[in-house]
Amino acid sequence: VYITGRRQAELDAAAAQIGHGAVAVQTDISRLEDLDRLFEIVKSQAGRIDVLFANAGGGEFATLEEITEAHFDAIFGTNVKGTVFTVQKALPLMGEGGSIILTGSTTSVLGTPAFSIYSATKAAVRNLARSWTLDLKGRGIRVNVLAPGATATPGLQGLAPTAGDYKAFTDVMISQIPLGRMGRPEEIAGAALFLASDDSSYVNGAELFVDGGFAQV
Repeated sequence: VYITGRRQAELDAAAAQIGHGAVAVQTDISRLEDLDRLFEIVKSQAGRIDVLFANAGGGEFATLEEITEAHFDAIFGTNVKGTVFTVQKALPLMGEGGSIILTGSTTSVLGTPAFSIYSATKAAVRNLARSWTLDLKGRGIRVNVLAPGATATPGLQGLAPTAGDYKAFTDVMISQIPLGRMGRPEEIAGAALFLASDDSSYVNGAELFVDGGFAQV
């Protein structure tokens, strides 16, 4: 297992928690030279990729009037450009039976105030999966999107400037979720494992929402 990210300390901690020889490689997926280095390491050490989970991404709130070029470039650079070239550069190491998982979001199908740029990137990711299933037709490589809903993670908490803001933010979200609660990281992980495994061997080009029903009603 190879994991990547921009922050070395967090990567090392995650690799230690995963165990089983997991390798952490510091990478900024918006930088193509970083991706080249990453996949050269994977090629030299493992020789192939069975499952690629393109999970890196992020966003910030900004109303239409507040959007700047830097805001646009940063979010599209990671969420779209980074996803495109992560998959492209991994592809030579993948063969028949391989699984590519892209991280989407409920925002790909719903309007979200002050979150339009992030939402647009996730709509783009959804269509990348649709198109790539056709590009890879006949190669036995599946491409699917895992679309989490509101999930209790540090990343979500980072969207709110204070603890009070976070509670108000999550209270509103929970009120709109039919299951009446936030998702847990392990529930998202379970869905990712399904898409990675042979249990989903005939699932291709799909978007799997793991959102407590939020985007379905």
